[in-house]
Amino acid sequence: MRDVDATSRRRAEYSSDASLYRVPPAVVAFPRDAEEVAAALATCAAEGVPLTSRGAGTSIAGNAVGPGLVLDFARHMRRVKSVDPETRTAVVEPGVVLDTLQSRAAPYGLRFGPDPSTHDRCTIGGMIGNNACGSRALAYGRTADNVVALDVLTGGGERLTAGRGTGGSPTLTALQGVVRENLAMIRTELGRFRRQISGYSLEHLLPEHGFDVAKAMVGTEGTWGLLLEAEVSLVEAPAHTVLVVLGYPDMATAADAVPALLPHLPVAIEGIDARIVDAVRTRRGPGRVPPLPAGGGWLLVELGGGSAGELHSRAAALVADAAAGDSLLITDPALVAAVWRIREDGAGLSARSPSGAPAHAGWEDSAVPPERLGAYLRAFEALMTGYGLTGMPYGHFGDGCLHVRIDFPFGRAEGVRVFREFLLDAARLVASHGGSMSGEHGDGRARGELLPLMYSPEALSAFAAAKAVFDPGDVLNPGVIVRPAAFDARLRLVPPPPVTPGTAFRYPDDHGDLTAAVHRCTGVGRCVSATPGGVMCPSYQATRDEKDSTRGRARVLQEAVNGSLPGGLRAPEVREVLDLCLSCKGCRSDCPTGVDMATYKAEVLHQAYRRRPRPAAHYTLGWLPRWARLAGQAPRAVNAVLGARPTAALAKRLGGIDRRRALPAFAERSFHRSLDRQEHHGDGTGPAVVLWVDTFTDHFSPEIARAAVRVLNRAGLTVTIPRASLCCGLTWISTGQLGTARRRLRRTVDALARHAEAGTPIVGLEPSCTATLRSDAVELLGADDRAARLVAGSVRTLAEFLNGLPVWTPPDLGGVEVLAQPHCHHHAVMGWDADRDLLARAGASVTSVGGCCGLAGDFGVVRGHYEMSVAVAETRLLPAVRQAGEDTVLLADGFSCRTQLDQLASAKAYHLAELLAGDVATPPPADA
Repeated sequence: MRDVDATSRRRAEYSSDASLYRVPPAVVAFPRDAEEVAAALATCAAEGVPLTSRGAGTSIAGNAVGPGLVLDFARHMRRVKSVDPETRTAVVEPGVVLDTLQSRAAPYGLRFGPDPSTHDRCTIGGMIGNNACGSRALAYGRTADNVVALDVLTGGGERLTAGRGTGGSPTLTALQGVVRENLAMIRTELGRFRRQISGYSLEHLLPEHGFDVAKAMVGTEGTWGLLLEAEVSLVEAPAHTVLVVLGYPDMATAADAVPALLPHLPVAIEGIDARIVDAVRTRRGPGRVPPLPAGGGWLLVELGGGSAGELHSRAAALVADAAAGDSLLITDPALVAAVWRIREDGAGLSARSPSGAPAHAGWEDSAVPPERLGAYLRAFEALMTGYGLTGMPYGHFGDGCLHVRIDFPFGRAEGVRVFREFLLDAARLVASHGGSMSGEHGDGRARGELLPLMYSPEALSAFAAAKAVFDPGDVLNPGVIVRPAAFDARLRLVPPPPVTPGTAFRYPDDHGDLTAAVHRCTGVGRCVSATPGGVMCPSYQATRDEKDSTRGRARVLQEAVNGSLPGGLRAPEVREVLDLCLSCKGCRSDCPTGVDMATYKAEVLHQAYRRRPRPAAHYTLGWLPRWARLAGQAPRAVNAVLGARPTAALAKRLGGIDRRRALPAFAERSFHRSLDRQEHHGDGTGPAVVLWVDTFTDHFSPEIARAAVRVLNRAGLTVTIPRASLCCGLTWISTGQLGTARRRLRRTVDALARHAEAGTPIVGLEPSCTATLRSDAVELLGADDRAARLVAGSVRTLAEFLNGLPVWTPPDLGGVEVLAQPHCHHHAVMGWDADRDLLARAGASVTSVGGCCGLAGDFGVVRGHYEMSVAVAETRLLPAVRQAGEDTVLLADGFSCRTQLDQLASAKAYHLAELLAGDVATPPPADA
């Protein structure tokens, strides 16, 4: 096999999935074809090395970690080989991401039925491994219901095509014998309700079900064979859908209503309650929660059909049977998406309990027959209360499946004991309701030990016999389902001592503990999405390598703080995974668990280089505000020197700057030097506003500050410009020079706090600097620092401030096409909605690119990063610019974004202030 990696860094990246478990593999390999898979299996069988298959690594039960060889199918074996609209089937390799298959099937009006919330990153192989279901399995079935045939390699080395009625091979002949010996048990204990996922689904092998080996292999969690290719069935997507939201006093009452709704044949019935809605409001902002009916628990019911009129009639009939206190019919696609986003973010948002404590998987997806769900939910809530535990339940109520993450006290000495006792009691509870330990994620390491509480000894013996038929050497994912490991063994979250002394950031949401901060990553994998939205994670989008994902970096940091990597935070493995982190802060907003890798990187650099020599770029680019002030004394001379090829080459070589990067010219006269002696600008009668002019705007783009003054003056405001040049310390933060950064921030915050104290709003122009005052200042100076909190609460972007003015009319931008590149820090900390709303009010037609420009402050300038910087720009920004019309106005408030566009696309981009001030040539209004 050509692509094999046994480095300690790679092993750390694959040491966990989205579960509680830490099992570092001996080696990770990335097969390219069936022959390489067969070679890997033969080697493992000969050497007695365990082999674990892995797709996206989003397994919540620990299905995708193992101590031997981990085969990652997602890198190379990810082809959709065919889509046949006539037979409504597709043939795919195991590493195909679900959304990729959906996009290939969509032109034919088809889709793959099951749709887990991880649809933008989960692989078909992983879905087959754990019998994934998702919200719409109610209408379209589980993965097992949508599999036609599987090309597999058994643990014994036999390659076979598993399908319905297949036979003749030694393996399948032996399997038929297992079924004959256990007919009565299989008919009475298995397949009792649709979400009975725990154990092996041997009911598909019954004679009356046609001995369907393909369906039986679904949900075996890689313990029977290795998937090489799958033929799956596709379903017709409904022409129209509507969403009915039903409000109830609480979740249990909502669950009671489910049986009456099932005869209406909904596509999905999902349950959420006030706890998760409040989490969205608190952690994502109130604007992320659309209006919902009155209540404390809600059912989200999707109906699909051929016409809108038919769906409205069906919706009215459903509401009549729902016994809901309030209801809402939603047809607007944007609102429907916003409601579903609450549900899809559940796994990440629920990783923090309502009190803010870490909440964990473990008892994550139990299921009962739908008619038992209300009673089970009440008993389960009582069980949690009895243990002093909390969580935010939600789930696939139409199928009786309940999701919850629970704040098990792993940080305390008795944490593991509480975890074990609770899971045993929870297992007994779900079994008493005729339910299943797992309703869609499989048993993995989390629930295999609990199967005797659900199944008879005869059933467990049949599982073991089936496993032995396919994998006689017990090479494939041992310790899962059959002869399971203890569910409280090898827990990742039994924490090492907290890392608090000597850290520069205060980590206010993690009690000052860096260990707790890096363990925020639960592995849900939003950062490895194949269909990116937002920003996270730019380098992964360019390389598709786990080491460049937020999750991969977090895993290595976790190994560093728990003592597994020699050198801790100074370990070379840590430097390697952080090297291509752009410090974009995209994960801060896009990661559902709130990982902030930019902050962790700054902390690591601070710890690694404290009182030690630093890379040259830390002194050149990290000290840029100092050099800018010096250059401001004679900018023409400095530009002439740096513009000459020999001296520019020397400066780049000595400064750690890539030779292919042009050095931006300093303004011939900085904004502060061009000011007259007046501190206030305007007629002095209007309300006051402080315009904070940062280093980048002051020394490189002073025309933006002048445009902002004009815009604010036209709005009737008196603009105050602080006399001193106030720096936020961003360049020192990004290079980990946090002592200097804190001193810079202290001076700036204290100066601006005097204005904030007087109630004067502060407007920032450079998004990254504005974001620093909004977030980093509090995190460096402390949440108890009154001045930092005052300034953070007072500083606004230009769009936020203008939108908040009671009487202000934007200029007429009707007919103007705007292609906007929101700065990553703008997206992550402030959000870009205010800018979008302002431009819409002005009449502009706006397309926002999203993603990262790739320059990212000093990242794309530093030697060794140029190729990555270009690759990131090519993921979204540069293609969008090439496709834009000639008259399109490029809008980029960030200095780095404008610089990247200038250097890579020879394109001029403008700041919002310039557009509003009329400094951009735009087409005349349509009615002119």
